Amino acid sequence: MIDENKQVNHTSQQLGESTEVKQAIMSESPAQINNNESTNEVTEAVAIPTNVVGETTATEDNGFTATQIQEANTAALAELTQQINSLKTQLDERSTQYMRIAADFENYRKRTQKEKEELDLQVKRNTILELLPIVDNFERARSHLKPQTESEMTIHKSYQGVYKQLVDSLKRLGVSPMRPEGQEFDPNLHEAVMREPTDEHPEGTVLEELVRGYYLGDRVLRHSMVKVAAPKEDTLPAQENQSSPADS
Repeated sequence: MIDENKQVNHTSQQLGESTEVKQAIMSESPAQINNNESTNEVTEAVAIPTNVVGETTATEDNGFTATQIQEANTAALAELTQQINSLKTQLDERSTQYMRIAADFENYRKRTQKEKEELDLQVKRNTILELLPIVDNFERARSHLKPQTESEMTIHKSYQGVYKQLVDSLKRLGVSPMRPEGQEFDPNLHEAVMREPTDEHPEGTVLEELVRGYYLGDRVLRHSMVKVAAPKEDTLPAQENQSSPADS
């Protein structure tokens, strides 16, 4: 607005207009001032896209076009995707390694547990084997001693009570006796120390248990010493052979 007033003053001076004309121009109405302000706002609004175009042009001049920005974003996205895939691969490897270590530890735990059980069983077995001869002596004494008097019966009951207590303790430890009489001879369970010819039992039948065998759980603690049936020899041909030289 000031520029327009200056221009009017300059034009008025050139044309030699009077001072009244200048005053009339300076005293413009408010409506006209408002119109001029509106015109300036429209001019500024129109100038804004021009500035935007200028900024875009400046950006293009600096070498950062929309295509280049898109390509840069695509490259950054591809790099991030590659990093994610690499992390996934590392995670899979660590998971597989963890599962392998866990399986190895479980196998180690089971193996050590089994070894511990075997060691405990071996210690128990060796201890019980040391006690079995005592049990054998008690059984021999019971079979051979025949108490006659009251004092002998008292002694007999005393050691039989000790024997029963020992046997009950062995049962609680999982010891059980074998009962091989009448069964077929089994080298995994029995040890044949005698053979008796007989025709009353099939060959290989256990006739008598001489030393009792025992189980510890489901395993053999001590083999049973037994007497086994053997086929009875036929003596008739031998007697005929002995009588033939005498007749001649």
